[in-house]
Amino acid sequence: MTEETPGFEEKPDVPSGATSDDAEPAAAPAEGASPAGDANDAQLAGLTAQLDQVRTALGERTADLQRLQAEYQNYRRRVERDRVTVKEIAVANLLTELLPVLDDIGRAREHGELLGGFKSVAESLETVAAKLGLQQFGKEGEPFDPTIHEALMHSYAPDVTETTCVAILQPGYRIGERTIRPARVAVAEPQPGAAPAKAEEGSEAGDDKDDSPEKG
Repeated sequence: MTEETPGFEEKPDVPSGATSDDAEPAAAPAEGASPAGDANDAQLAGLTAQLDQVRTALGERTADLQRLQAEYQNYRRRVERDRVTVKEIAVANLLTELLPVLDDIGRAREHGELLGGFKSVAESLETVAAKLGLQQFGKEGEPFDPTIHEALMHSYAPDVTETTCVAILQPGYRIGERTIRPARVAVAEPQPGAAPAKAEEGSEAGDDKDDSPEKG
């Protein structure tokens, strides 16, 4: 029988070349240490910064595009307005040159001389001028307006209550709201010191009431 040596325990065999440290389990990582988490946070922060830069650049480009679009719309409106203005000026200049001819046609009509082929040509010319927007104005009896009338003669009349056009010496012409020639007129004003007709009528009515006998 083999006697066991007291005080010694049997230990498992350890492979040759292996140290005691290899046999022990690996120590757990220290608490709070997370290299993978820190890398992910850094990557996320970088992507967020890039996204902010892209958003900023997109906002700037959008603002530039809106500004260019507004400038283009303003440019188109200016071009259209200038085109209309140039057309109106050209038409006004042409019709202004034709006004003496239209005056001659008007005088010939007043004297009964607008006959035959001359009448046909004259009416065609007046039709074309009307299509281009030419309008004649100025009538006897209308109130005098210095913005559209030019007074060449002046007189007083007892039957007017305000400055009135009593004769149209030369008609006026306009294109739309633009006057290309004022109407040349003779005007009459109320007699100096004369009471207005309505006031006189009111006074006469009051006198009749005063003269009426009192009812008793």
